[in-house]
Amino acid sequence: MTQETVLQLEDAKIFQGEHLVLSDVDMAIGKGQFVYLIGETGSGKSSLLKTLYGDLPLKIGKGSIVGYDLHTLKDKDIPYLRRKIGIVFQDFQLLTDRDVNGNLKFVLQATGWKDKQKIDAKIQEVLQKVGMATKGHKMPYQLSGGEQQRIAIARALLNDPELIIADEPTGNLDPGTSEEIMILLTEICKNGTAIFMVTHDYTVILKFPSFTLKCENGKIFETMQTSY
Repeated sequence: MTQETVLQLEDAKIFQGEHLVLSDVDMAIGKGQFVYLIGETGSGKSSLLKTLYGDLPLKIGKGSIVGYDLHTLKDKDIPYLRRKIGIVFQDFQLLTDRDVNGNLKFVLQATGWKDKQKIDAKIQEVLQKVGMATKGHKMPYQLSGGEQQRIAIARALLNDPELIIADEPTGNLDPGTSEEIMILLTEICKNGTAIFMVTHDYTVILKFPSFTLKCENGKIFETMQTSY
């Protein structure tokens, strides 16, 4: 049985404005697969991610993500696309004026949830998954960096995404906390959610080895684990 593909690019060219940053991109991620993306700053990683979640258009080549055709993606489709993917950033991007529950409720309401009981149940479910079930009434400033990132991952899980795009999720964390976050992401992946993670932290890759792609000289290619 072939693995269901949640992300695929064929002969894609990635642009930042008029500037071509990556060419001849061919890649595929299957359901429940964990894939790293590495590369120097400015090598095109961010532009690739922005193309995947609809911030930048895919002008040339084929691309699909969680059932959406990136080449024909309309502005009105982008909110629906983002309900089917979770995005985790390096700097957490939590709303500082409301508690953890409020942060998660805001996302659910923004994506069409209306039933209060279902909202509350979903919030408890994702907080449980990330080991933060007792932290719902804490404000972001009352949490450590690792705890804030766990909440950011909980937020990414709210709409049961098929794919999580994680942009340097351990970038602002110490090694011990980074390892905890990686264990959490690995568990999420084992439960069937694909994860595409950008990282500069090779110690993470050595400790949690998985399929790795590299951006270099305007291309993306598979890299060998032994090259670190």
